[in-house]
Amino acid sequence: MWQPSSDIVLISDPRVAAIPLWESGEALADARQRLRVDRRLADDTGAYAHLRAGLLARLERAERRLPDGYHLLVVEGYRPVATQRRYFEEYRDELQATFPDMSPDEAFIAASRYVSPVEVAPHTAGAAVDLTLCAPDGTEYDMGTEVNDNPEDSGNACYMAAPTVSAEARAHRKILAAALEPAGLVNYPTEWWHWSHGDRYWAYTKGVSAARYGPVDSPV
Repeated sequence: MWQPSSDIVLISDPRVAAIPLWESGEALADARQRLRVDRRLADDTGAYAHLRAGLLARLERAERRLPDGYHLLVVEGYRPVATQRRYFEEYRDELQATFPDMSPDEAFIAASRYVSPVEVAPHTAGAAVDLTLCAPDGTEYDMGTEVNDNPEDSGNACYMAAPTVSAEARAHRKILAAALEPAGLVNYPTEWWHWSHGDRYWAYTKGVSAARYGPVDSPV
C-alpha cells in the first residue's frame, strides 16, 4: 500500500494552494531558438516549447553555468489546462485501479507526486520546465531514470535524492541542480527533471509572499 513521504511537501499540499497569485502578465516565449529543445512531447502548435520569458532567460543563465560538454535539453514547458487535467485524472485513476484500498483523498495526494493538480499546476502557467542534460551531439546523460518515469515504475528512483541511482546519475543530477538553483529555479523533489520559477510551489519553497505566474491561454 502506498504511503506518503513525510519529508517532502507535495504540490497538492494545502499550504501550496493557499499561496496567493499576483499575475505579472509576462508573455510566453519560444525556447526553440534559444536552447536545445527535444521533440518527444511536441504538439502540433508548438505550445510545449514555450515558457514565461523570465523563466527562459533564467534557463539561458543556467546553461552558461554548465561545465564544458554539458547542455540543457528542454523536454516540455507550457501545457494547456485541458491536457494537464487529463494527465492528472488518468494517473489518479490508474493508481486507484492498482491500489484498490486507496481512498480518493489518498489517490489525489499520491497522483500529485507525478502530475500536478490543475489548480496549482505550474506547467499551465508556463512556469515549469521538464528538462535533462545532454552532450554537444545531443546524447542524453545518465540521470538514473528517463524523463517522466513515474514512482511506481522507477521504484522511486525518479525522486531527486533517490539513493538507489548510480553514482554517475547522482553526479549528473548535482550538475543540473548546480546550474538551475543559482538561476532561481526550484526542483519538485519527486521528479529530478521538473524545475520551476514564479509558480505557487516556487513561492512556497522560497518563502515568497505570492506567485508571479498563473494559468495562461495557449501561446499560439
